[in-house]
Order: sequence, then structure tokens, then C-alpha cells
Amino acid sequence: MATTKSAGTVKTGRDSKPKYLGVKLYSGQKANIGNIILRQRGTKFIAGKNVKRGKDDTLYAKKEGLVNYNTVKKRGFDGRQRRVKVVSVLPVS
Repeated sequence: MATTKSAGTVKTGRDSKPKYLGVKLYSGQKANIGNIILRQRGTKFIAGKNVKRGKDDTLYAKKEGLVNYNTVKKRGFDGRQRRVKVVSVLPVS
């Protein structure tokens, strides 16, 4: 007896759903409270002013305002510096 069916079955027939990662609101766009700004795996972007990080590293707005992307130098505990991308929400005047 055969251990698998002869026709119609494949081992590689499974497929996962897309995760829809990436930037959802760009610089200068208006963000409301709770709006998702960026979906990511890991911390490629870090949360700045008025932005909070979710448990899956998603960045979302804590307050209403305009989205701003910035690059800054950050010093680690060992004294080394690296450039990091920061996402902030600036209040509208």
C-alpha cells in the first residue's frame, strides 16, 4: 500500500496570509489618536514624541497631530553611536 495518495495531494500546498507591513502614514500627514503609523517586524523605526509602540512593534499615535520622521544619533550603553529613525507626532498649532 502507498503511504500517500497518488493524485491531488502536495506537501507544499500551504500558503500564509500577507502581513501588510510598512508605512501607513507618511511625513506631514495628519494622525488621529490611535492611528497606526507604521507596521514593522523588529524596531527599524523607534517611537518618538506622542508615539507608542505595540507588542508587535507597531507604532501608533498617542495624540492628534502631524507625523514627522527624523534621523538622530543614539548612544548605546557601551558608548558606541548609531543612527536611528525616529517617528514623532507633532501637535498642530
